[in-house]
Amino acid sequence: MIYPVVWQNNSVLLIDQTRLPNEYEVVEIHSSEDMARAIKTMIVRGAPAIGVAAAYGMYLGAREIEISDTPEESLRDRQEFLQQLDKVAQLLRATRPTAVNLFWAISRMLKTAHESLGTVAQIKENLLQTAQAIQAEDLQTCQAIGDNGLAVLPKTPNKLTLLTHCNAGALATAGYGTALGVVRSAWREGRLERLFADETRPRLQGAKLTTWECVQEGIPVNLITDNMAAHCMQQGLIDAVVVGADRIAANGDTANKIGTYSLAIVAKAHNVPFFVAAPLSTIDFELSDGSQIPIEERDPVEIYQVGDTILTPQGVEFYNPAFDVTPANLITAIITETGAFAPGNLANAQIQPVAR
Repeated sequence: MIYPVVWQNNSVLLIDQTRLPNEYEVVEIHSSEDMARAIKTMIVRGAPAIGVAAAYGMYLGAREIEISDTPEESLRDRQEFLQQLDKVAQLLRATRPTAVNLFWAISRMLKTAHESLGTVAQIKENLLQTAQAIQAEDLQTCQAIGDNGLAVLPKTPNKLTLLTHCNAGALATAGYGTALGVVRSAWREGRLERLFADETRPRLQGAKLTTWECVQEGIPVNLITDNMAAHCMQQGLIDAVVVGADRIAANGDTANKIGTYSLAIVAKAHNVPFFVAAPLSTIDFELSDGSQIPIEERDPVEIYQVGDTILTPQGVEFYNPAFDVTPANLITAIITETGAFAPGNLANAQIQPVAR
């Protein structure tokens, strides 16, 4: 199993996803500022993995706060600690605006801090335990998502060929993956023939990361450019599309890596089921629809330069949104750890027992 975030020897180890697939390098994170930089530069990426990393970032930030923590001044010490912890939260929140798991994890860590009894040292220990719990829960959640996806995949006489976009695998979570979790479960049960992976311009997460994960586990994978998906569906090569999500509104509108929306339109035109796989923590029930989801814009260098090669002439202007929003009416079902739901029935996902 691939684990992109590991707590070890009082530091966080991150697989540097900017170097895959040609180099496998692990980065040690010792401070909240280092973690914020790692999230911002996409050393760690994928909404659930960002949430896990941010939780550890909160603990690292808490560990950096030096408070006397004397019995005589315990209340004042506690208040000063919480005020400084809020600044750590602000630092981490500013890294990636679209992935809701980032904000969810930070809020949960702050809740732990405010509700913890005892000394500042005890609060810090509780924060570490909460970060570890977030990580363990996400791994269990992804395995449940993968297994729940099996129930809604098309029933065909032959094994399935699935298509995915970007990377929603073990690298994007605590392990196993959301969309790739469904792929892994289908492969384990002998229902998968192969996976088609979009390259996912401009950062090529499909080409670099999704294919890398598949090769590690022996899952047959075909890489295609993003503009080949329609042709593949027209030729009858794709049985279903499974993608991840960075934020889902209450009505089912889903923000995911740029290009997901056009893929959903193509799937609809060819009557190919389009599934979103994501944990409940990715659903932002405070947003009524996708128009309220903030869309991150990234450095245009991602568009005009590949490696050391500049692709465009001087004088060109650029627009580089990192995400788009797929309307709920293009989504067949949203697969969560509590089951698969039609986008309009997401409220029911909160009240279902968690699959084990």
